[in-house]
Amino acid sequence: METTTLTPVVTKARGEGRREGLPAALLLAPFGAAFLLFFLVPALHTFYMSLTESSLTRTSAFVGLANYATLVQDPSFWSSLWNTFYFALLTVIPLTAFGLLMALLVNRFVRFQSWLQGAFFLPYVLPISVMTLIADWMLQPSSGVINHLVGGQRAWLSDVHWALPAVAIGTIWWTVGFNMLMLLAGLRNIPGELYEAAALDGARGFTLFRAITWPALRPVVGTALLIQLIASLKVFGQTYILTSGGPYNTSRVTLHYMYETAFTQSDAGYAAAVAMAFMFVVIALSLLARVAARRAA
Repeated sequence: METTTLTPVVTKARGEGRREGLPAALLLAPFGAAFLLFFLVPALHTFYMSLTESSLTRTSAFVGLANYATLVQDPSFWSSLWNTFYFALLTVIPLTAFGLLMALLVNRFVRFQSWLQGAFFLPYVLPISVMTLIADWMLQPSSGVINHLVGGQRAWLSDVHWALPAVAIGTIWWTVGFNMLMLLAGLRNIPGELYEAAALDGARGFTLFRAITWPALRPVVGTALLIQLIASLKVFGQTYILTSGGPYNTSRVTLHYMYETAFTQSDAGYAAAVAMAFMFVVIALSLLARVAARRAA
């Protein structure tokens, strides 16, 4: 008797669940189609190309893992990978730290928030061509602002030791506004009552930051670090325009090496192998960074 009573109820609940799931499926369908068309299919095609000896115009013999075997022994690939890691090391933490300082500054001066926020975020909206033009002007040996400030005539973008750090400095100036906005949103989500209660107990200055701001903001900082890590590993435009990978390939990053292999040497199969290997490196580092951020939170 109880089974007879429950069966229509269960059937009705399943029917309602299917009807409720239909709008969600329809809303997700455009994203699913775009993901399939613009990511999954190209990724599978790139993997297939990495197993062949292909040029930009034709796909020739299937060579299996020969491209990957060559890649493991390719010093140019490892050099470009090291340059990519070095660039990430130069940018990820400074960008997050400066973004946090700017967010704290904007959040503190309530009267000038809109002006400061606009001034700090303005470089981020510039296209990369304009950003590199400004950075190149600032880094000029004789007329650059940087040499005027430090009192020298160093050719930053032509120096073996300073070319990549110079590009990193320009990138920090260009993109720090994004991190500032993200961290500022995190600051504004912290309840003001916590600061008021701490102030009644006599907490001031750095004590408030250590006891309230940092613990509440730590998940946002972890997210900012992860996003910045992925963005820094994918660097290409800045080094390509400012230094062309030089001098002596000291600023040639992995995506630049992949571009040269495909479009200069017309070796699309090997370039596809570089792309697949680099994709797995980025995914692995992103997962490690996410695990580290969760444990630190």
